[in-house]
Amino acid sequence: MSLLTILLAALVAGTPLLYAALGELVTERAGVLNMGVEGMMVTGAVVAFAVALATGNIWLGVLAAMIVGALLAFLFGVLAITLMANQVVVGLALTTFGIALGTYLGKPFVGTALVLPRGSAGGGLAQLPVVGPLFAAIHPLVWLSWVLFAGVWYFLARSRPGLVLRAVGESPSSAHAIGYPVARIRYLATIFGGAMAGVAGAYISTVYTSLWTEGLIAGRGWIAVALVVFATWRPERCLLGAYLFGGATMGQLFAQSAGVGLPSELMSALPYLATILVLVLISRDAALMRLSVPASLGKPFNAEG
Repeated sequence: MSLLTILLAALVAGTPLLYAALGELVTERAGVLNMGVEGMMVTGAVVAFAVALATGNIWLGVLAAMIVGALLAFLFGVLAITLMANQVVVGLALTTFGIALGTYLGKPFVGTALVLPRGSAGGGLAQLPVVGPLFAAIHPLVWLSWVLFAGVWYFLARSRPGLVLRAVGESPSSAHAIGYPVARIRYLATIFGGAMAGVAGAYISTVYTSLWTEGLIAGRGWIAVALVVFATWRPERCLLGAYLFGGATMGQLFAQSAGVGLPSELMSALPYLATILVLVLISRDAALMRLSVPASLGKPFNAEG
C-alpha cells in the first residue's frame, strides 16, 4: 500500500474532525463550553443526506446542515448564555436531543446510498505527475477545511475581532467594562461552532460514507471536543490532532485488511484508546493546562451583576 494512499485516507477521515474541532475551538475561546457537538453532527448529517438525496446537490445539503447546526447552537445559547444554565448539562442535553432527532428523521433513509455525479475535485492540478491522483481524489470540502483552518488561525492570532473574542474568553467582566457586548460575541462564536459541526456531519453522510445509517457519527463529536483539549486551544494543533486521529482510524482498517491477528473490536477501539491516553498525559501537565485554557471557560456571565 502506497504512502499516497495512506495520506489520502488520513485526510478523508480527519476532515470532519477538523471542521468540528475548529468550530468548537472558536466557541471555547469565547468562554463557552458546548458539549453538544455530537448531537449537532448527527442532526446535520441526516439533514444534509436528506436534502442532497432530494435535490441531487451536495452543496445544498451542506448548507442545510450548517443552518440546522447553527439553530441547535442558538438553542444552546439561549439556555446557557441568556438563561445562564449549566453549560455542561445543557450540552449533554443537546447531544441527547440531537441524536434522538437525527435518529427519528433518518429512519426513512436507513441503508439508502447517495449516488451523485462529481467532477474532478482537483481541476487542472489533477494532471500533475505523481501528486495528480491525490488532487483528483480530494473532495472540495477537504480544500475548504484548509481554508477554514487558515481563517480561524488568522482570526484568533492576527485580527482585532479575534483578540476581542479571546478577551471575552479570558475575562468577560473586563471586556464588558470597556464596552464589548459579551453575550453577543459568545452567541456568534457558539453559532459558528454549531454551523461547523453541521458541516462535519454533512461531510460524513454525503462524502465520507455516502449513506445514512444509525450510529454513523460514532462518537466523532466527542473526539472533536477532546481534540480541542489535545490542541491546548490552538488551531494548528487541532489540524495535527484531526489528521492523527484520522490516520489512526484508517490505520486500523488497513491492519484488519492485512490480516493482523487482533480482534476487530480491539482494532476499532484503538483510535479512541489513543485519544484517551493522549488526553490523560496532557492533563497531567497542570501548568500547561492552566496557561492554555480560557479562564472563563464554562462560566456564565451576568452583565448586571
